[in-house]
Amino acid sequence: MRKPRLFSALAAGLLAAISLTSQAAPKTDFSLCWTLYAGWMPWEYGAAQGIVDKWAKKYGINIDVVQINDYVESINQYSAGQFDGCTMTNMDALTIPAASGVDSTALIIGDFSNGNDGIVLKGEQKTLGDLKGQPVNLVELSVSHYLLARGLEKAGLSEKDLSVVNTSDADLVAAFATDEVKAVTTWNPLLAEIEATPKVTKVFDSSQIPGEIIDLMVVNTTTLKDNPALGKALTGAWYEIMATMSADNAAGSAAREHMAKASGTDLAGYQAQLALTKMFYSAKDAVAFANSPKLPATMSKVAEFSFSHGLLGEGAQSSDAIGMAFANGVVTGDKDNLKLRFDPSYMQMAADGSL
Repeated sequence: MRKPRLFSALAAGLLAAISLTSQAAPKTDFSLCWTLYAGWMPWEYGAAQGIVDKWAKKYGINIDVVQINDYVESINQYSAGQFDGCTMTNMDALTIPAASGVDSTALIIGDFSNGNDGIVLKGEQKTLGDLKGQPVNLVELSVSHYLLARGLEKAGLSEKDLSVVNTSDADLVAAFATDEVKAVTTWNPLLAEIEATPKVTKVFDSSQIPGEIIDLMVVNTTTLKDNPALGKALTGAWYEIMATMSADNAAGSAAREHMAKASGTDLAGYQAQLALTKMFYSAKDAVAFANSPKLPATMSKVAEFSFSHGLLGEGAQSSDAIGMAFANGVVTGDKDNLKLRFDPSYMQMAADGSL
């Protein structure tokens, strides 16, 4: 998961036009897409168990939940208007749909990575400082790249002090097994597999930048505005699923086992991933996170990284090129180009029991 892709200016404009023309109207049939990741397996469970359908019917709509095998492709299809909502990280929400002109809303803040992403060194190298002068294999321009940049910052280094080797997530484990590759940055389950290699050291992970790699359900802002029933149904379904999967009883265990099997692992493997994922099982906790002044500050860091790596579009003149709106009327970036919104109002409805 979590591999970004840049759009050309022409493609961005085309996608924005398609999205706006195809989604700006009240309707009853909706679709959302998701990809394999510990924090997004609840959507598969909710669809399989009829929970999403139940909430959709409550609001007189239909919601189709579709799995896409390729993470990037799922966001591309959402950005092109083929889906009304899609699972993605905060960074990818900024650099793909928002940067391509598609006004998007983070409807549900599901979790943040709390150790699921990490930097691993081989042999005698045991500190972040040992990265100096080294090639580091990772999926370039992904959240792994962001994690590396944040780790280097904390070590008093920068990307100029090393070289980044773009490596597909499908090839990272095999690459690390070779004598040539000494350092990698990646996410689970690849991270766990690499950490199991003898004589390796994890020198940095996302638990050291808590709340910066965030996993979301993002929906088209125009669609949400015209169809609040979609926001209510999705949010209601999500927190029913959260209540079930977090329960310390047979139903909770069965739900987690279902998600483990659907994600290609066993219950122990899935729970190990959940242990490194700060899930917001409670809507109240998610709202508190959304209302925190730390969120706009985090997104400003993400915007700075994204701009420095050319991810905000060819016409971007600064990290403020794209406006982002947050709770309590906070806006960062260009107020005349608001394209990404963190709106906790639907999560607040769930917290208040008013859905």
